[in-house]
Amino acid sequence: MNDSAADNASETDNASAFWQMRGISKHYGGVVALDGVDFACHPGAIHAILGENGAGKSTLIKIAAGVVQPSAGTLLLDGEAVTFAGPQDANAKGIVCIFQELSLMPDLSVADNISMADPPLRWGLIDHRAQRRRAEELLAKVGCDDVNPLELVKNLPLSRRQMVEIAKALGRNPRMLILDEATSALTAADVEKVYAILGELRAQGLAILYISHRMHEIEELADTCSVFRNGRHIETFAKGTHSDSEIVQLMIGRDYTQVYPPKPRHETPPEPELEITGLSWGNRLTDISLSVGKGEIVGLGGLDGQGQRELLLALFGVLRGVTGEVKIAGRRLRLTSPQLAKSSAVGIALIPEDRKSEGLLLPMSVRDNISMASISHFTRGVFIDRERQNAEIDEMVRRLSIKVGDVDDPVATLSGGNQQKVVIAKWLMTNARIVLLNDPTRGIDVGTKQEIYQLLRDLAAAGTAILFYTTDYDELIGCCDRVSIMYDGRIVRELQGAAINEENIVASALNLSLDDRSKASSQVETPA
Repeated sequence: MNDSAADNASETDNASAFWQMRGISKHYGGVVALDGVDFACHPGAIHAILGENGAGKSTLIKIAAGVVQPSAGTLLLDGEAVTFAGPQDANAKGIVCIFQELSLMPDLSVADNISMADPPLRWGLIDHRAQRRRAEELLAKVGCDDVNPLELVKNLPLSRRQMVEIAKALGRNPRMLILDEATSALTAADVEKVYAILGELRAQGLAILYISHRMHEIEELADTCSVFRNGRHIETFAKGTHSDSEIVQLMIGRDYTQVYPPKPRHETPPEPELEITGLSWGNRLTDISLSVGKGEIVGLGGLDGQGQRELLLALFGVLRGVTGEVKIAGRRLRLTSPQLAKSSAVGIALIPEDRKSEGLLLPMSVRDNISMASISHFTRGVFIDRERQNAEIDEMVRRLSIKVGDVDDPVATLSGGNQQKVVIAKWLMTNARIVLLNDPTRGIDVGTKQEIYQLLRDLAAAGTAILFYTTDYDELIGCCDRVSIMYDGRIVRELQGAAINEENIVASALNLSLDDRSKASSQVETPA
């Protein structure tokens, strides 16, 4: 079904649509972000928006949320043409968006953030007691009774911050709620809470737009799906009328055959490039021992928050007070700073969890971001070899298929998937021998994920040692040669070969016997 056919099929339904877009286009200079899109969203339904990064999804919801203005076309709310002066105008008309990049103020309390747009007043001043009660009620509504409304947002883990963002949105009494990768930073338990909340809101008659790259979420939640590609609306269909592979083909415009590249067979164990013995840090990491061989991808598994991120930070020299022994290529080292870790003598790179705040400087150019970590490689005294630097940047853009108009454009103008590729390119430019990855495909579309999986396997084939933490069990199974499962700051089990399967990963994540699989499956949710 093409764009016009989909529109004709839904023509009779548009009278009941809460929100409509007719002929919407958006141009950024010579770049067409949306091209003549017709779209409708109905009350009491969850409408999934699918597409690769750069397909136009973000522009679509930014127009709906009043963040940007369309270049052409008409917006209709309850059948009446509307324009939004800004997000506050859209909020006032009942359209609330939870963006992938959180809008919370880290130095303010949870209660302050939740009521920021419309705080309760008494005698013209903020009623802090009423504000706290309101925050407690909304946090309870999203299943976060454990969050103190007076806690500063910056002290919360990313998953808790995401739930606070959802509570904040519900406090605005939306008629249409837009969620952009709202579960990508959540624990499995919190994902189930979000599912329940959305089910209740749908039953109450809310219109819900839901953007996710996780196909099992779409299967669980959506009533209707719309696929976008290259700024155009490709097809709208009821859930269950297309298989996952058919949907992916609509999204990427090509056959989607093998998700994960084949794993090589190691006749003998590879020579260790990274060896850790008895590594500990406070009460978060305890007596961790593992190794990663040259050309090997070792996964870190387990439920979220079991010390995986702290282990990667410790290996990159970020944490103070780390004890134990670390060897690089057989040489014992004390990793006391990121500067030492990334030096040519050591050769460690870390792809961080949050590309926006930890991996990129968004106002700076793609060029500057890519070369930031390796600038010393191009420096002779006070001079930079620009010709060599530019040649290597161009090669990295080509190698990772980074979609960019000009490498001098701000990296903030790129889609999320291409921003993640820039983070990876930045660290590949250092010629690292050991690559640490912290959930690198979070919020990335299926096509870009496939490219990253192939890149990891290519790096391993060239001899790079890779330690890969991911919250996605399928990635552990599909990408990794071995998997070390963490529980309460310890490595409790190592899986390899045929033992790397979902049942064993779940049981190990709960620190249960591998024979007690029925107990494991009844105690843990499907991972986010």
